[in-house]
Order: sequence, then structure tokens, then C-alpha cells
Amino acid sequence: MKSPFIAVSKSEFILYLREPSAFFFTLIFPLLMMLLFASMWGNDSFPDEEFGYVDFSVPAFMGLVMVTSFVMSFTTSMAAYREKGILKRFRAAPVTPFTILAGQLVAIFVITLAGVILLLIAGVLFYDLKFFGNVFEFVFVFLLSSASIAALGFIPASLAPTARSGAVIANILYFPMIFLSGAALPWFMLPDFLKDISLAFPLTHAIKLMQGVWLGGHFWDYPVHLMVLTGFILAGLFVSVKYFKWE
Repeated sequence: MKSPFIAVSKSEFILYLREPSAFFFTLIFPLLMMLLFASMWGNDSFPDEEFGYVDFSVPAFMGLVMVTSFVMSFTTSMAAYREKGILKRFRAAPVTPFTILAGQLVAIFVITLAGVILLLIAGVLFYDLKFFGNVFEFVFVFLLSSASIAALGFIPASLAPTARSGAVIANILYFPMIFLSGAALPWFMLPDFLKDISLAFPLTHAIKLMQGVWLGGHFWDYPVHLMVLTGFILAGLFVSVKYFKWE
């Protein structure tokens, strides 16, 4: 007998593929952003460095994939389910909030991986993308970053009563993050007061951590980023478990 978790994951994955806008903004939009900026700045090594713009920025565009899927898509999807009464019907079945959230997240994570793979393929084929770190360490920080961004999405996804309110909340979180975290433009280009504001977002810490490991650092060199991301994971889990609304 198929478990509720597997059933929810499979159905959510199929539904996600049938949603053109979600498919485009998760898989295609970050790729187009990378190709646009790479066409302007190329991937020649920076002065006194071994890496170029694409090498430096691919982890940032991975962050863009994460926030698009885990905040925009996840929040609006759960809010729409709540508004339509789908979650209320789930409540009558042997399905816990954790099963619903986890099933959605597994489906979205698979799509996120697909978006990341597209970035890597394009980077290697067109810009000689280089990796300087340890693969296992990068996988660890990628998973930690994904979990942190997903946990941020947990909060509005657990509380937003309607699809419209979910979309509004998601946009309020999404646009400041992509412009202030380094996902769209390099973080070092921001003025100091915006850099300070950006540190309130988990995406900023996720991108800095992934960039550091990608370019040859070790994850333990970034204790503040690790603590912030872990804190967001715990906060998101707490809110989703304690305050999840079925209707």
C-alpha cells in the first residue's frame, strides 16, 4: 500500500509540472538571468583571482532557484489549497500537516534540483564553469540552504488564508531577497545600509555560504551563516507544526 507521503509527493510533482508559470520561473527564469549577466561580464578571471563572474555567481543563481520554488511556489500553492478547502478535506484523511508539507517540499526540491542542473550545464557548456571546493561540503551547504529557504516558506504557507494573500506575502519576501541577497546582483555592489538590511534574509547567508564553499572555502569557516540558516530551519518548523491552519 502506497504511503500518504509518497502519494502526496507524486501528485504534487505532477501538478507542479502542469503549472506553466511555476515551471518557467523555477527552471527557465534563473537560467535566463545567468545567461543575460554572463553575456555582459563573461567568465574571464578577475584580477589576482582564479575565478570569473560565472564561477562566482552560479551559487547565487542557485539561490534564486531556491527562493522562487520554496517561497513563491510553495506559499501560493498551500494558500490556494487552504482557500479551496482541499486542506480541510485532507484533515479527514490520515494525513498530518507534516506529511502535506513534506510531500510538497520533496516535489519542489526535485524541481529545484532540475533548475540547478540546468544552470550547471549552461555554465559548463558556454562559460567554462569551474568549481574550486569540496563536492561533499558543497552538497551539505546546498541542502542546508535549501532547507532554510524552505523553512522561510513554511511560515506564510502555514498561515496564509487565501491564494491572493499567499501571493502578496510571497512577493513581499521574494523581491527584496533577490535584489538584496546577491541573487540578482553581486552583494558587494550594494551600499552599506542595504547590506545591513540584507543580513535579515536567509538567502543572503545561503548565497554567501555556497559561494564560499564553491570557491574553495570550508563550511566551518562560516559559523555565522551556518547558525542563521539553522535558526531559520528551527523557526520554520516551529511555526508550521504549532500554527498550521487547515482552513
